[in-house]
Order: sequence, then structure tokens, then C-alpha cells
Amino acid sequence: MVEVLLFHHAQGLTPGINAFADELRQAGHTVHTPDLFDGRTFRSIPEGLAYIEAIGFDEMRERGVRIADDLPNDLVYAGFSFGVLPAQKLAQTRPGARGALLFHSCLPISGAWAFGPWPDDVPVQIHGMDNDPIFVGEGDIDAAREIAEKVEDAALFLYPGDQHYFADSSLPSYDADAAALLTLRVLQFLSRI
Repeated sequence: MVEVLLFHHAQGLTPGINAFADELRQAGHTVHTPDLFDGRTFRSIPEGLAYIEAIGFDEMRERGVRIADDLPNDLVYAGFSFGVLPAQKLAQTRPGARGALLFHSCLPISGAWAFGPWPDDVPVQIHGMDNDPIFVGEGDIDAAREIAEKVEDAALFLYPGDQHYFADSSLPSYDADAAALLTLRVLQFLSRI
């Protein structure tokens, strides 16, 4: 069993994020779900992004990074969309990472936006929908493909559809079939690391 630090998306720590964390807990894993928004949730992605922008993307990312200071080093870092920012930074820069799970988003490992190269000993899974206008349209899929091509223990999983938060059971964008497959793949990943 592993310990996971799971970051929520731009709509906040929704019941769907908590339900996903509970599924991992039921499999015997320890899952931390910090609330970076101090109890706020938002009805839409634009509303959540406006809140993040008001505080600052860098500050919000660093809030997540600082949370890890009070936790062991040998964590799996996971994030949904906006939550990928702190999760991926920690997976790439904090010594001892056991793995990374990146949902609906991905940052490049080369170029101006990169935290640097991906560590050789950190396995990663990336999950997104193949027609998601954010994941595909904003270039996250290109970053995901770069990781999948360059990192030995990396897997990119694309699901048919155009929803961004398809794994959050509390939102209208939820896709039960895709989410079930994502959860199965995540549990298999956690069981082998």
C-alpha cells in the first residue's frame, strides 16, 4: 500500500474528488486530499480559474507544494487538472517520489514551462479524453506524449470523449465508463509501485 497526495481541480475539493480518494482508500492506500481553496467550490471551471488568478497561479501551486513539507518523501503525487501543477512539480523535484498520476492535464518536461526533465525512477500515468478542448486544444496532450516517449515507465491513456473533468462523479461532465477504467488503471499502478 502506498501514500498518495491528491490535489483537486479548479472547481475545488468536490464530493467527486473525495469519492475518488475514498475508492483508493478502500483499496488500502492512504490518501491526503488537501483543500487549496479553504472550503470554496465553484460551479464552473471559469469561476474556479478566476479565483486562482486572483490569488495567482504560482502562489496556488506553491500552496500545494508546501503541503508536502509535513508529509513523508515517498509519496505518489496525483492531481486533477489544476492540481497537476503542484503534483507534477513535486513528482519531478522532490526526492523520494514513488510515482505520479496526472489527470486531465500535463506540463511539458522541456522548454520554458518545464520543471526540468522527468526523474528516471518515477513512474507516471497520464489520463485525458481524446477530444477534450482543454487537454487536447491547449497542448497538454503534446506534453503528455513527450513524457510517454521519453520516460521509461510512463503511460498515456486517452479515453473517447470531449469532457475535461470526466472522472469527477459530482459534476455533469462525469463519464462513468471512462472513470471506471481510469480508476482500475490507477489501482493497478498503485499496486505495482
